[in-house]
Amino acid sequence: QVQLVESGGGLVQAGGSLGLSCAASGRTVSSYVMGWFRQAPGKERDFVAAISARGGTTYYADSVKGRFTVSRDIAKNTVYLQMNSLKPEDTAVYYCAADRSTFLHTTQGRYDYWGQGTQVTVSS
Repeated sequence: QVQLVESGGGLVQAGGSLGLSCAASGRTVSSYVMGWFRQAPGKERDFVAAISARGGTTYYADSVKGRFTVSRDIAKNTVYLQMNSLKPEDTAVYYCAADRSTFLHTTQGRYDYWGQGTQVTVSS
């Protein structure tokens, strides 16, 4: 089993930055694709970004491309999401997820393990 714990959420003004972390435990996730999703109030959970097992390939939702950066530290079993130029519409609960396959999926149903989420609020 894999346990994922997100941290780093909070309140920030529009135009500001936040960095999220997702620490994995239980087993190494070095061979897993890791993804970030978010869910705003009253909306479905949406894909944000994904990173390949070795970190060489990343994929982003159009809404965050150029502003967010996903990375991973295999030695620390941790994945990161650096968020810059934040907008009020980025306000959501952000979730980290692990996928045992080798493809960068954008659908939440393809991910096997999930964290509990961390709140990000961007004020205008």
